[in-house]
Amino acid sequence: MTYATIRYASDERGIVRLTLARPEKHNALSALMIGELTDVAGRLGADATVRAVVLEAEGKSFCAGGDLEWMRQQFSADRPTRIAEATRLAMMFKALNEMAKPLVARVHGNAFGGGVGLISVCDAVIAEHGAKFGLTETRLGLIPATISPYVVARIGEARARPLFMSARIFGAEEAKTAGLVSTVVDVATLDATVESEAACYLAAAPGAVGRAKRLARSLGSAITDAVIAATIEQLADTWETDEAREGVSAFFERRDPSWRA
Repeated sequence: MTYATIRYASDERGIVRLTLARPEKHNALSALMIGELTDVAGRLGADATVRAVVLEAEGKSFCAGGDLEWMRQQFSADRPTRIAEATRLAMMFKALNEMAKPLVARVHGNAFGGGVGLISVCDAVIAEHGAKFGLTETRLGLIPATISPYVVARIGEARARPLFMSARIFGAEEAKTAGLVSTVVDVATLDATVESEAACYLAAAPGAVGRAKRLARSLGSAITDAVIAATIEQLADTWETDEAREGVSAFFERRDPSWRA
C-alpha cells in the first residue's frame, strides 16, 4: 500500500519504521494524514509478521499539531462537520492506541498539540535532548480535546492540568519527569537507543505482547467510546466560542489575540 503523507517499511525481523512524511509542513496532521494513519494502524495491527513499530518523522519536527488548512476548514464549518472531523481524528488516536503491537516513538524537534497526542499513544518514547513539547491549543482559544484521554492516561491529571491550561512549551527532561517521554538521549545516540528499544520486543511471544498491552490498557484510565464522544462534544462547543473565533483569526492574521498580555 502506498500513502501520500506517510510511509512504512519492514525489515527482516518484522520491525516496521512508520514515518510521518510531510516535512515541508512540519508533519502537521492533515485530513489525509489522519485517514492514512488510521488505515496503516489497522494494517500493521493485523499483520502477523509485524513485531514492533517505530513511529518517526522526516524534517525538522516530529509533528507540529493540526494542519493549518484543516484548522481553517473547521473554523468555517458547521457543527455536524466539525464533529465528524473531530471523530475521524479521535478514531486515529484510538486505532494507534489499540494496535496490538509495540509502538515506539522516535522524537526530535517539536511535538505540539496532536504531536503530543501521537506520543501519548506510544508504548515507549525516545526523545533527543533538544526536543520541545507543548499542548498549545489554549493559545488559539481551543482545548486539547481529542488527545486529552491519552495524555491524561500517560501523565495523570495532576501533571496534565497546568500543561493543558497554560499552553507552555517545555523540554525533553521535563517531558520525561512528567512521564510523557521514556528516555532522553543525545541526538548522536537517538537511533541506536530506538533500535535497542524496538529490538527488545523480539524476545517476547508476539501474541502475548498484544495481550499484555491490552491488559495494561484495561487496568489504566478507561478510554471508552463514551469518553471519546464527550471530548468531541467539548471540542465542538469550544469551536463555537468567541475566544476560538478570536484566537484562530489572530493566528491566521499573524497578530496577537486580544487576551495576550
